[in-house]
Amino acid sequence: MVLIGAHAHGTDPVAVAAEIDAQCVQLFLADPQGWKKPVRRDDADALLASGLGIYAHAPYLVNVASTNNRIRIPSRNMIAQHAAAAADLGARGLIVHGGHVGDGDDISVGIDNWRKTFERATFPVRVLVENTAGGDNACARTLDRIALLWDAIGQYDVGLCLDTCHAWAAGEDLETIVDRVRAITGRIDLVHANSSRDEAGSQRDRHAGFATGTIPPELIAHVVREAGCDAVVETPADGQAQDIAFLRAALAG
Repeated sequence: MVLIGAHAHGTDPVAVAAEIDAQCVQLFLADPQGWKKPVRRDDADALLASGLGIYAHAPYLVNVASTNNRIRIPSRNMIAQHAAAAADLGARGLIVHGGHVGDGDDISVGIDNWRKTFERATFPVRVLVENTAGGDNACARTLDRIALLWDAIGQYDVGLCLDTCHAWAAGEDLETIVDRVRAITGRIDLVHANSSRDEAGSQRDRHAGFATGTIPPELIAHVVREAGCDAVVETPADGQAQDIAFLRAALAG
């Protein structure tokens, strides 16, 4: 069964899910802009008992592709820590952005750093690498880069999270994106079903609700339908119920 849900804003994700009719929720387990180790949530038991599908999102600072030891090594540690905390909640996956190398660095070094991450550790939940919106030095913005990345890490128990806003910003054709990604990775584990505030190819990561964004809502639903996996909207909180209802109706039609 495909679950449709949202990134839960606020401190009570179970209540938020009930309010917006979400079947799954995505959570940060610590400050998304910090390096602090996650601690067990006060509502962990309620989340476990809720029956909701749970996804955890790693902090934005995590960048295991980096050639800078002071970023790469803590990033690897953060993935391990957040994967353990996610497993404690029975999470279906831990989403991690594809990361990037610095200006002038060889992208192959960043790709190899991803390989070493999985070569040197196993994680209690599947890591889902998310495609990103912009940056010439990014490891997972274009499908060519994702192909290089999967050549390095595809042998491990790793999944892919496809973000529609990011793919749109990267200039990808959403009509055919699912088949083209699957031809590279063999899988899509989660869709971040987001519209964009910007035009296609902008390389800007600015999410919008379906009713106000530049991506035709039917095209977002097409991606979710073709992917055949859970979908999470990361759209503004005041429109998430409407976005979830639209997706559910589109998939039922």
